[in-house]
Amino acid sequence: MKVEPLTMPEDQSPPPATMRAVVAREPGDASVLVLAERPMPAPGAGEVLLRVRAAGVNRPDIMQRQGIAKPPPGVTDVLGLEVCGDVVACGSGVDPALMGQRLMSLVPGGGYAPWCTAALEHSFVVPANLSDAEAAALPEGLFTVWHNLFELSRLAMGETVLIHGGAGGIGTLATQMARAAGCTVIVTDSDESRFAALKALGADLTVCWPTTDFTQACLDYTGGRGVDVVLDIVGGDYVRRNLQALAFGGRHVSLSFMQGSVVNVDLLTLMQKQLSLHSSTLRPQSHAEKTRMAAQITRHVLPQLRNGRIKPRLHGSLPLAEAAASHALLESGQVFGKLVLLL
Repeated sequence: MKVEPLTMPEDQSPPPATMRAVVAREPGDASVLVLAERPMPAPGAGEVLLRVRAAGVNRPDIMQRQGIAKPPPGVTDVLGLEVCGDVVACGSGVDPALMGQRLMSLVPGGGYAPWCTAALEHSFVVPANLSDAEAAALPEGLFTVWHNLFELSRLAMGETVLIHGGAGGIGTLATQMARAAGCTVIVTDSDESRFAALKALGADLTVCWPTTDFTQACLDYTGGRGVDVVLDIVGGDYVRRNLQALAFGGRHVSLSFMQGSVVNVDLLTLMQKQLSLHSSTLRPQSHAEKTRMAAQITRHVLPQLRNGRIKPRLHGSLPLAEAAASHALLESGQVFGKLVLLL
């Protein structure tokens, strides 16, 4: 599939009431992404308007482009769930002293655009040691990993976690967050050339899934005990194998289902080992729930970002006009870390 760059105007200043933003003209492959005229967003109560510096590219963006996942009611069709930008306007209830502040924000949509509104309660002041691209690569992953790994699966210091897709944006961040929490980390990936870098991020064991039985590798590494938590993005037959790799009282968390959402689960295995299954999606979470998560991330994770113990791994960045190319690259399976669009 040939992906042509989108045509960006030379002058990035918006017209008085509209802007050029990336949308999918119809469900399809990356070539359906176009720059379209959209209303200039205005911040509501508790919101800020950001002049976007960079926007993260995520698999939920691809699912929206494909027509699998639609924006929530009332949310723009402009793609993009995380941004880094400067506050250029404040809605009611927001301190005007924030004007000019650089924030990284989780947004319900609208990130692939020069301007985007964000709830202040779902935003963080960007640590000075992070670039715009690094900051834009963080919000969606921070919320996802915190909620699934540390809240739903209750991963605790001294436990062992198996992370599938260790080289992905979620995998690289989850590896660092789990290691920072004092956990042993096992990751799977298909490319052994990335294993040294994955270990530098905090992986204790790397497993090449095309050539190695990850279930047996986990059992061997833990002396037959198994792992305490599995963070899975594959679904399909992986779920059965994940359950075999879990220790007594283990917890299984599903983030995605690249091999299929319909799985066969042996209830006897769950009962005998007292296992539990968890899953969640971030976008439909309520405003209040995201606000609660943001407070916990501010308390527990931001200090680790400020001191450099946790840092997003960037595969690379592309200009907004090449949003289609970023989607095609992410779908190729060759991305190690996160892709970011720069404005």
